[in-house]
Amino acid sequence: MAFLSGLDLHECLQTLSVLQWLPVYVFLGAIPIILIPYFLMFTKFWILSVLALTWLAYDWNTHSQGGRRSAWVRNWTLWKYFQNYFPIKLVKTHDISPEHNYIIANHPHGIVSYGVFINFATEASGFSRIFPGITPSVGTLEGIFWIPIVREYVMSMGVCPVSELALKYLLTQKGSGNAVVIVVGGAAEALLCQPGASTIYLKERKGFVKLALKTGAYLVPSYSFGENEVHNQETFPEGTWIRFFQKTFQDTFKKILGLNFCTFHGRGFTRESWGFLPFNLPITTVVGEPLPIPRIKKPNKKTVDKYHALYISALRKLFDQHKVQYGFPEAQELTII
Repeated sequence: MAFLSGLDLHECLQTLSVLQWLPVYVFLGAIPIILIPYFLMFTKFWILSVLALTWLAYDWNTHSQGGRRSAWVRNWTLWKYFQNYFPIKLVKTHDISPEHNYIIANHPHGIVSYGVFINFATEASGFSRIFPGITPSVGTLEGIFWIPIVREYVMSMGVCPVSELALKYLLTQKGSGNAVVIVVGGAAEALLCQPGASTIYLKERKGFVKLALKTGAYLVPSYSFGENEVHNQETFPEGTWIRFFQKTFQDTFKKILGLNFCTFHGRGFTRESWGFLPFNLPITTVVGEPLPIPRIKKPNKKTVDKYHALYISALRKLFDQHKVQYGFPEAQELTII
């Protein structure tokens, strides 16, 4: 393993902690997807498949009803190595009272949303210490929770479906002190990810504001500075055959799986090499001041637009106050589309 000669042990562990992330999800997902049908139809171990599917049916609603988090999994040492690889930091600008519930809206998505994962789905950056009395739940695609084993793994970290049913349950049925974390731009925003970019999808993204009004949850703006810097994304020139192929593949991928396929690269096993690991660049998630929201059972469009505009104003203020400190030039503006 010649590549290890360019790494000390500590850096090697950090690199492996990031490297394991995607293969673990793929491996954990492949096991039930492949083995359950195989055992069911072609082996004498069909009873294992029946038991797995029976459990899935019995436990089907758990991920939409608060999940099954594990403090042990959230505190794995693995996540500290993952955090220090970049490094990733969580910054509090205002206290968040456990007497209310919150929707923490995060921007930008980046390629993978490393900042959201480490800061809110693990305790690597000390969320519980920084925001005592607040229980975070990170919203993601619901399809993940249809896969046995994988669903248990992600639920243990406090991850939930980014569906109205699941989010509303957390904000209305679990008492106070809950915070759901939503990357508002979604996977589509990953296509806007470029080093130096500060463009986000938000102008027509109003569902999270409507949810806040229906539940009375306070809105909290947050921005992950550096999220767009850790990968380089390739968008080929319009009119070329490779751009045609890229766009066709992206459109097909989106229709079939509901995901946006990005053509990106980063570093390899060593800092100077080429590969798909993220660059070792800092990501700092700054959490802003909570915006009080009234609880309205059926908010009209005018009310939703009013609080959407207030949220945008609060996000711009947060971005402008911290952009220079975390690497943007003074003239950089937050572009909302």
